[in-house]
Amino acid sequence: MRSATMGGQRRKLLGGLAAGALFLLSGCATPSRPASQARTGVRQWNGRMALQVDDSDVAPVSAGFELSGEARQGELALLNPLGNVLATLEWSPSGAVLQKGGERRTSPSLDALVEELTGSALPVAALFAWLQGDAVEVPGWTVDLGRLDDGRLTAQRQSPLPQATLRIVLDR
Repeated sequence: MRSATMGGQRRKLLGGLAAGALFLLSGCATPSRPASQARTGVRQWNGRMALQVDDSDVAPVSAGFELSGEARQGELALLNPLGNVLATLEWSPSGAVLQKGGERRTSPSLDALVEELTGSALPVAALFAWLQGDAVEVPGWTVDLGRLDDGRLTAQRQSPLPQATLRIVLDR
């Protein structure tokens, strides 16, 4: 009888510790953005992205994403698996702003902030076209839109080095 009681107490203790850990983690997380912030009439894509760069100094990027707008003016949010915002990148003809953690960086160059965010240059203007099914050419990049109807896009950079592979899976 005593071992059954100890086992029940152990389960309660472990359950309480797990609940406490979840509570603490949720308190540290940045809340996800409410859907009401989505701009009406603006093209939007949501899903998961992975960027692998063939350089040991560049960490792979794997995150959920929300992309809205167009090449000239838009917003990209990277999300953790719980849907909380890790970083946002906003751009317009007047420049770009990267918010990551408590830091806010501005730059006249969207490309510079994209590289800072992901560790690699990405063709943002072409990405909008690719997501709409237009295989625009970008020097050094090849894109596979063969599975875009299934919500999948793959783009590879051969030059300039290092090579990189961008994979996108869209939410349906």
